[in-house]
Amino acid sequence: MNVQAKSFAVSGVFEHPEFDQHEQILFGHDAQSGLSSIIAIHNTRLGPALGGCRMWPYQSTNEALEDALRLSRGMTFKNALAGLELGGGKSVIIADPRREKTDALLAAFGKQVHSLGGRYLTAEDVGISSIDMEVISTATPFAKGTQSTGLGDPSPYTALGVFCGLKAAVSHINDSADLQGVRVCVQGLGHVGYRVAQYLHEAGADLTVADIHQPTLQRAIQTFGAKTIAPEEAHSADVDVFAPCALGAGLNRKTIPEIRASIVAGAANNQLADQQDGRRLKDRGILYAPDYAINAGGVISIAMARPDEGDHEVRRRTFAIADTLSMIFRRSDREGLPPSDIADRMAQERLDDRSKAA
Repeated sequence: MNVQAKSFAVSGVFEHPEFDQHEQILFGHDAQSGLSSIIAIHNTRLGPALGGCRMWPYQSTNEALEDALRLSRGMTFKNALAGLELGGGKSVIIADPRREKTDALLAAFGKQVHSLGGRYLTAEDVGISSIDMEVISTATPFAKGTQSTGLGDPSPYTALGVFCGLKAAVSHINDSADLQGVRVCVQGLGHVGYRVAQYLHEAGADLTVADIHQPTLQRAIQTFGAKTIAPEEAHSADVDVFAPCALGAGLNRKTIPEIRASIVAGAANNQLADQQDGRRLKDRGILYAPDYAINAGGVISIAMARPDEGDHEVRRRTFAIADTLSMIFRRSDREGLPPSDIADRMAQERLDDRSKAA
C-alpha cells in the first residue's frame, strides 16, 4: 500500500479553528483501492485513542479534516467522562459508502490504522457497519466492535444509553421518568436512531420521526404508529423532546430559536455548531443532554466487552449514563452554567487528575 501525505490539505492544519492541541494527524491515500482518509489522534493521556471511522462523501478535504478534528476531540471527552482508560481519536474516509465502499478500500484503511501501532483504535461510525469492521480487522488487530474482540456491533448499546439518558432528562424536568404520552421527535433512523425510537415506542412515547431514507421511514410509521416530519424541520417539531440522531452541528444560531421542545437529547455526535450554542439553549430554557455523555454506550461496549463474557457489566455501565447526566443537570442548575460546559469541566477534571498523577 502506498500511504502518502496530501500536501494540499496539510497546509494550515495547525491554524485550523478546530485544531485543539491534537497529538497526531495522519493523511493517507491508497491509489489502488481509491482510499483517501484522515486519522486524527487528539489525546492519549488516559490510554490509546479510541474513536470510530466515518465514511462520508465530503465535498472537500478541508470539510473532512474539520469533521475529524471536531469528532476526535469529542471522543477524548466522551471516553474521559465515561470513566474509560482510553484517549480520543477519530477517522474519516472520503467516499460515498453506498457507491464506493469495497473490501479492498476497507482493508487499505485497516493497514493505515495498523501503521500507528495501537495508538489509535478504530470502530464503526456513520457509513461503516459492524460487517465492515470485520473486513478492516483482517488488516489490523486495532479494529474494535467485532465479534473477535467483544460484542460486535456497538450500536445497540449506544441506543440503550441514549434512551436511559433521555429518561434522565425527562425526570429532571418532570420529576418522573415515565415516558407515557411524552412527545418525542427522533431525527435520523439509522442503526442507533431506529433502536431509540423502538425503546421510546415501547415506553409509550408519542413519536414523530424524520429520515431521508424512505423505506426506513415507512417501517417506523407502520411499526411505531409514528407521525413524520421533514428532516430539515425536525428540530422545530411541536414536541416535548427533540432527539437528534443524525449528523452533527444541527444545534446552531439558526435552529435553536426555532426549537419548541423543552429537552434536546439524542445520539448525534457534535450536536452544537459552536460552544456558545450550549448557552443559547440554556438561555431559552431548553435542557440539553451533552452528546458525548448520552451516546457513550457504544464506546463502553467496545472498551469493556470481552469475547464469551456476556454483556452484564457493559449494560450496567451503560445504564449509569443516566446517573452521569443527572449529576451534570444538577451541577448545571447549581452553577448556572450550560450542561455542555459542565460536561466539559467534568471530563477535563479527570484528564487533569491523570496528569497530576503521572
